[in-house]
Amino acid sequence: MSSTPQKKQPYPFWLGGTVDSPLDLTKVRLQASGDKRMIESIQKTVRTAGVRGLFDGISGTWLRQMSYSMCRFWAYDESKKMLGAGKDAPAWKLAAAGSMAGGIAGLVGNPGEIVMVRLQGDFAKAPEKRFNYKHCFDALFRMVREEGPSSLARGVGPNVFRAVLMNASQLASYDFFKAELLKTKYFEDNIMCHFTASFAAGTVATTVCSPADVLKSRIMNASGPGSSSTIGVIRASLQNEGAMFMFKGWLPAWSRLQPTTILIFLTLEQLKNGVDWARGRGFTVL
Repeated sequence: MSSTPQKKQPYPFWLGGTVDSPLDLTKVRLQASGDKRMIESIQKTVRTAGVRGLFDGISGTWLRQMSYSMCRFWAYDESKKMLGAGKDAPAWKLAAAGSMAGGIAGLVGNPGEIVMVRLQGDFAKAPEKRFNYKHCFDALFRMVREEGPSSLARGVGPNVFRAVLMNASQLASYDFFKAELLKTKYFEDNIMCHFTASFAAGTVATTVCSPADVLKSRIMNASGPGSSSTIGVIRASLQNEGAMFMFKGWLPAWSRLQPTTILIFLTLEQLKNGVDWARGRGFTVL
């Protein structure tokens, strides 16, 4: 007597949020300030603020991760269900699901993104131009009080655009590369396959997202009337630095995103295996 296989339950929405501050901080400072090279920027930070300076704005990083990162994995899984993007879905369906997830997560995580960028970029500025926030909650409170509630939406356009690009390239390309690798005789669904697919996904995502990432950092790190215009930032940057400004900070961005992407997907796959193991033994996982 044959039995109908049970439909696989969805994984908990918080799984992606459980999964490198110095490189992230260096990337923001290269994008938003006058720093020119990654090593020089790191040396400048250590020289002026000590090793602890590499972790400036860590509370902003945590706020951003707990809002944007957790939301995007949940939204990606839900978007794949809506579009019917299963195991062997074509690349365009995965990219569409990633784009939908990025749009949602970009909106939800925008305040945390601003706080992270400002906290990380503050000590790269002249003392009279610093925000001097104590931590992420002080930053949120003072932004609303001093700049109005609309300040929480500063840079939301390029941030959402960047989030769409990031999730369409990182999440979707990981699923695509993983599926393609499993079609060959050289890979099985194990850590080597996950590592290779995530390495490729990290490189694709860094390159695709670089222009929007630079614009996002420059707009969010600015303040005052007229400083939130995307067109104005593009015009000024092109005039002063040329078209390659869009890839400023690519190396530290890649150096940060590559290990992060690998760790995210290796950890996520193991967490999924853990959830499957627990459910197979009758445990309930929220």
